[in-house]
Parts: sequence; structure tokens; C-alpha cells
Amino acid sequence: MSAAKPSRKDFRFFDRLRVRWAEVDMQRIVFNGHYLLYFDTAVAGWWRALGLPYHETMAPLGGDLFVRKATLEYLASARYDDQLDVGLRCQRIGTSSMLLAGTVFRGEQPLVSGELVYVFADPVAQTPKPVPDSLRAILLGYEAGETMFTATTGSWDALGADAQALRTAVFVQEQNIPAELEWDAADATALHVVVRNRYGLPLGTGRLLQHEPGVGRIGRMAVRADMRGSRVGRLALDALVDAARARGDAEVMLHAQATAIPFYLRSGFSGRGPEFEEAGIPHLEMVKRLQAPVASSPSGTA
Repeated sequence: MSAAKPSRKDFRFFDRLRVRWAEVDMQRIVFNGHYLLYFDTAVAGWWRALGLPYHETMAPLGGDLFVRKATLEYLASARYDDQLDVGLRCQRIGTSSMLLAGTVFRGEQPLVSGELVYVFADPVAQTPKPVPDSLRAILLGYEAGETMFTATTGSWDALGADAQALRTAVFVQEQNIPAELEWDAADATALHVVVRNRYGLPLGTGRLLQHEPGVGRIGRMAVRADMRGSRVGRLALDALVDAARARGDAEVMLHAQATAIPFYLRSGFSGRGPEFEEAGIPHLEMVKRLQAPVASSPSGTA
């Protein structure tokens, strides 16, 4: 009896890509070797979904993952400009090895399935070591549907060290915003959020101020570069919006960097007014209603 055909239902994680011209061969289909690159690219996204920056995760564990075996089974062909989804899951973890199973889909149609066997080993001697229990728990937990992140809100005294490190990396070092523009007295009174992974590593932050009565102001949203595209930013934003709603704010507003506007639109914000510059970066004021405005009574009625 033949094995069941792969289904999208088999996977929690998907990485989306589009076939480029350079990946098509003389038969006008994707060259067979490129599917290994597709799977390898999906693996990087899978680590991001786990909330695990790869090198910072492996170093404290005293090991690294080495590919031992890679197999592909070709079911159908992808063509130029096809939009593909690469499903990936951790199918099995042994003493020192782990098996990742994946399938390349075009819509619901499986095109190529693959298996990647990794061995956890000493990074210098490259001799196998047992997969650490903590990593095993995270990998199996993800496949069981567990959350990989926690969002903690609190004061600057409680969260300032992690928030400052993240904001320095993103705003001062990456975006070259002068440090004197980044830090202000509002941090002392703001509500802050820090999103961490299962190892407690800070991945994203933001803060909530009282802009005016009934209006919260969200700002200083920062996510590690290698975690963008995961749920870190959305979790931080949702935590601050929930906090504003809980204290009775009718709306929240923020100044979104132009490149982040699509992210805030997907989160229910809408633009207000013209674009402007702030710290040399294009911004747009955006707002989200949290409570419906109270309708005024018709004249002459109670």
C-alpha cells in the first residue's frame, strides 16, 4: 500500500516563496536541486517561529546541528512565478538526532516532499551529543501547538534593562537614531512590554503612555532583526492595546515608521493625516478605536 499523500493539515509552520526565473531549468520547471534550498530557507523561518535566534540558542547549549542526511521525493513540478508554501515539522527526535519532514505545496497540491536528518554535536569535534532536554521540550511543544512566547508588562524598573538593550540595538545601532533622542523621562512613567522566548531571551519591546484623557500612545516598538516576521511584534502590540483598553482608553495612537505601516494596518490601525519626518525617518500617525463613541441623545429627550 502506498504512503498517504502529504497534506497541508500535517504542518503547523509554512514558509512562503515565489519561484524566480533563475531557478527554472531548460525543461521550464524548477531545477531539482533548488528544492533543497527551499527547504533550507524554510528551516530558518521555522527557527524564527520557535522564537530561537539560532546562534544565540546553540552557544549556551554547547552544541550545533549538522545535516546527516537529506532526501527528496518529487511528485510534481513547480514553474516560474508559482507561489509556493513550504510546510515543515519536527517529526522525530532521537538521542542525538532529529528528523525534519517537509513538503512544498502549490495551493493544496504537494509538489515535493523531503526529510532532513540533523545530528546535535560538539561544534569543534563534531561528535554527537544528546539533544538537550530544554531544546527537545521546545521542539515537541511547538508541534503540539504550545505558544513559544510570553509578553510581560510592567514598569521601567522591572523591564527597563531588557527594553533598553532591545531599543539600543534597533534604534541607535541599526537605524542610527541619536541616543539622546531615544531616551526620555517618559520611560519612568510608561507601561512597558517585553516579549521573551522559552529560554527567557528578550526579543521585542514597546511602551504605552497616556497621550491625553482617554487616548493611549504606543511607541518605542522594537523587535530584534532576526525575529521580524514572527509573532513577536504582534504580541507586544496586542499587550499594550489590551492594557490601554483595560484602563478605559477609547483609542490608541502611534507614530508608525513608513516601513511598518502594513504591520499596523493588519493590526486594525488606520492612518490619520499626512506623512511626516521624525528623527529623519518617514512616519505616519495611526489610530485604533478601542471603544465605540457614546451617541449623544436627540435634542429634547432624556
